[in-house]
Amino acid sequence: MERIPFGIRQLDSIVNGGAPRGSVVLLSGEAGAGSREFMYTSALMNGLAYGDEELHDLYYGDRAPNAALPNEVHYISFTSDQEQLSTEIQYTMESDIIENGLPAIQFHDLSEVYFHTSAVPREWYSAKTPTIKDLRARHERAGIMGSIGNLLTEHAPGNLVVIDSLTDLISAIGEDQDIEWSDVAFFLKGLQKAAGEWQGVILVHVNHETVTPERLGQLVDAAHGVMRFQWESGGSSRARTLVVKQFRGVLSQIEEENIVQFETEITDAGFDISDVRKIR
Repeated sequence: MERIPFGIRQLDSIVNGGAPRGSVVLLSGEAGAGSREFMYTSALMNGLAYGDEELHDLYYGDRAPNAALPNEVHYISFTSDQEQLSTEIQYTMESDIIENGLPAIQFHDLSEVYFHTSAVPREWYSAKTPTIKDLRARHERAGIMGSIGNLLTEHAPGNLVVIDSLTDLISAIGEDQDIEWSDVAFFLKGLQKAAGEWQGVILVHVNHETVTPERLGQLVDAAHGVMRFQWESGGSSRARTLVVKQFRGVLSQIEEENIVQFETEITDAGFDISDVRKIR
């Protein structure tokens, strides 16, 4: 089964090259535990393979024989633009990775649609002053769920898509966005079905501290793979850890090697694995 690299060198080497094509992967993380850095690293490293092959070889190395790059890398955000993303990533990765990897990523900013029915002043998320025609068009648009659906239909086939973040959609429930919990749950379930036809890989981020256990369970059930990023305390120190909760074609490989948990770290090259806890 052909795979698309996660872009995390140590992880890809363990799971036979990356994520199987057609996968929807839920990145479920506590604040600061590494899920965002995983997203950034995955997008940038795959983008770097197109932006500068030599730098990619330096920071990542060779791909597994059955791993192939996505045709394109797409990053979808509901609340940030590309400049904000670039600034955020600078805290995580070396500037040469960003300078050469970011231009290969196609960025989609949905903040105009996301915020337009809220009380947020328009100048906070849009540089343009609306005309009467613009204002009318804002109320004629498909809504946030329709917008992201259209984007995925157009750009997901054969590609790596990062959705940042499902938490934003969940936060809009009960507000002026006309979004219900069922919309979010059905969206992810529908995404799971469509991904098999698209044959790309879709990474979906959620802060699991913002949802109830029952709702998180529904999200987990609607994804092919679930990676949980959390803090673990031991003595006077804390460590970032990653547990693969479920993942077709990936979890079996981890279980064969008796891996229980990954201890992770944030380096100049982004998210990485620092240690592997095995059953002794």
